[in-house]
Amino acid sequence: MDEKIFHKVTAYIEKHRMIASGDTIVTGVSGGADSVCLFSILHELAETMMLRLIVVHVNHGIRGADADADASYVESLCRTWGIPFVLVREDVRAYARNGHLSEEEAGRKVRYRAFEEALKKYVQETVPAGTSEDSFRKGKIAVAHNANDRAETMLFHLFRGAGLTGAAAMKPVRGNVIRPVLCLERKEIEEYLRQRQLSFCIDRTNMEDTYTRNRIRNHIFPYVEKEVCHGAVGHMCEAADRLAEAEGYIRKQAELAYRRCILEETAGGDGGMSRPGSFGRPEVRLDAGRLMEEEAFIRRQVLLLGLEKAAGGRRDIASVHVLQTEKLLDKRGSKQISLPHGLTARREPWKGNTQLVLCRAEEQVPQEPVEIAIPGTAEVPGLGKVEFSLLETEKLPPENELAGFFWGKSQYIPQKTYTKWFDYDRITKSLVFRVREKGDYLTINESLSRKKLKDYMINEKIPKERRGKIYVLAEESHVIWVPEYRISEYYKITENTKRILQVQIGGGT
Repeated sequence: MDEKIFHKVTAYIEKHRMIASGDTIVTGVSGGADSVCLFSILHELAETMMLRLIVVHVNHGIRGADADADASYVESLCRTWGIPFVLVREDVRAYARNGHLSEEEAGRKVRYRAFEEALKKYVQETVPAGTSEDSFRKGKIAVAHNANDRAETMLFHLFRGAGLTGAAAMKPVRGNVIRPVLCLERKEIEEYLRQRQLSFCIDRTNMEDTYTRNRIRNHIFPYVEKEVCHGAVGHMCEAADRLAEAEGYIRKQAELAYRRCILEETAGGDGGMSRPGSFGRPEVRLDAGRLMEEEAFIRRQVLLLGLEKAAGGRRDIASVHVLQTEKLLDKRGSKQISLPHGLTARREPWKGNTQLVLCRAEEQVPQEPVEIAIPGTAEVPGLGKVEFSLLETEKLPPENELAGFFWGKSQYIPQKTYTKWFDYDRITKSLVFRVREKGDYLTINESLSRKKLKDYMINEKIPKERRGKIYVLAEESHVIWVPEYRISEYYKITENTKRILQVQIGGGT
């Protein structure tokens, strides 16, 4: 029986291309039946496939003496089989409190962090200098989820209103994480261990109804197997496989639709890819009109993709959140909603149409003003590097894009989003980049009529939560420029301008 199970797992590994010869594999071993079974199978494969195994055991600091006994058992097993053993101790309850997480989620984060750190360490030890990045892709993290876990997760997700992705539940491969025993039911695992005479630890907390998954495991599935359908776990896993295939196909179609609807996508961070005003946050902007032209199902998949990109992952984003976001497309409803991961989705005007903006809620930016030196450069919150230079109209070289305007060959001043020009002779005080202040105003027409900056922002439908965070260029209370929007009429260059202040964000791209 155990050889049949062993061959079933190896066939599953080969089908999903989980492991290649020479791979380094970090295996999470708790000491329970599932992880001991996985460890045994990988240990047997290691010699024939020249695999390097490393075992990581995480003590969550919750079960006291029982947890210490589990760690000792796994360490003893590794010593017997000659496998490197890594013990990681974490106070998961404290981690959960500090991170405002459930203990279950905190434990998962702690485990995967430990796996990733061990993988990086052991892969780099065996890789020549300069090739670690390529070789790191060969490293794998093996976890011991089985068919029962998958069925329980599938049901849990469906209860919460999941779509295709949630219904497909755990996948055999996710990035560098592999699940070799996902094809085995719990009864097969226990039979394998019995035939191999391998002992294992019992986590008594799995018998408690503290966690939702435990209640599904201990109450729902025993009843279903007995009273509804024998073999339900296997049937659900087969359905999950089909749903995963369907989800893969639909995702490709959704990605094509996403490209049709995308207006702008910024990665955030400090890589210079953020749009001015996005304050370093990932952000997705979609054409609401074009999105409404898509079929309803594909439209929701596009929204799911957008939310995933803005959040940096799909975890905890359920179909209910996609439906809430979709309702924003109805102009009669609300204009903004809050979602998991601190995400916000809002509807905004855009070039006579409407755009849907998906991003993380904006964090408070520093309020300190940024003094300007001319010529010189400055780092401005939300804008990044800003360069200031001074040009004399009489000395403009022919290739300069403003030259045509002053030489009478063009009646237009170039319009570049991230490069602006101002009449420097009209500036008599020092300039500063800062957030808005009481009394700020713009000049808005050739008659130099004034408009309060607050009123201007309201008229432009700049979201309320952004108005106090946008850094503007100002000369005392006179706002010279509101990045992304407009410059003050008073400071525009004319045919009589002698000196020009050129302001470039990120090199003027």
